Amino acid sequence: MSPLVRMRLAGFLRTGRALAPLLAGLITLGTLYGGGRAQPAEAYGVSAVVLFPVLAWQTKILLDVEPDVQRRLAQVTVGVARERLAGLLAAAVAALVTVAVALLFPWLVGGVSGPVDPGDRSIPVGLALGLWAHVLVVPAAVALGALASRASVGGAGYGVAVLALGGVGAVVFGLSGSVAPWLAPPIMAAARTTAGDAAALTVLGLSGWALAWSAAVVGGYLWRRRAQG
Repeated sequence: MSPLVRMRLAGFLRTGRALAPLLAGLITLGTLYGGGRAQPAEAYGVSAVVLFPVLAWQTKILLDVEPDVQRRLAQVTVGVARERLAGLLAAAVAALVTVAVALLFPWLVGGVSGPVDPGDRSIPVGLALGLWAHVLVVPAAVALGALASRASVGGAGYGVAVLALGGVGAVVFGLSGSVAPWLAPPIMAAARTTAGDAAALTVLGLSGWALAWSAAVVGGYLWRRRAQG
């Protein structure tokens, strides 16, 4: 399965399809951090929110690069389950690389403020919370992007609709006081947590929520793949 993961990542890079989501992410982050410096926890919390649709779009592009005939040959070679898992793993690796760039970017452009004094603990705590918020986004974004892929929905228009509804829904249903917050991954709740008091139970609860939501959406993706054949 590892060769299939590497092959899909290589195809994503060699075709130049990786540039579009990377540039979109950098432009979005540049606009975000252009407004002035902020504490790492707060800045990274917002960064994770704006990266969610970018990572989902990146996943869709990566999964759509492979021709349908090649994907069917991969199913025959390694099996249906491994072929689908390889796509998700390749998308997760690409998403983690983008997250690494997003975590480094604000320090390069001066978008975050450093410690006030040598004993200031806000920077390491902020970095830890920021890393958590970005890692939290990865499974949800990969799940949404997979659900929107051509192999899942068939037409490009349907894929765009799934991405748009998922991205907008994550913000709308994630607002404080939402009537149905469980319909969205907890990216907005995670952003609020990084900007406030991040209790350990809250972090664990949001992490479990994100994994459960992602598992449900991946289940929908696998069901759609089976329906599409």
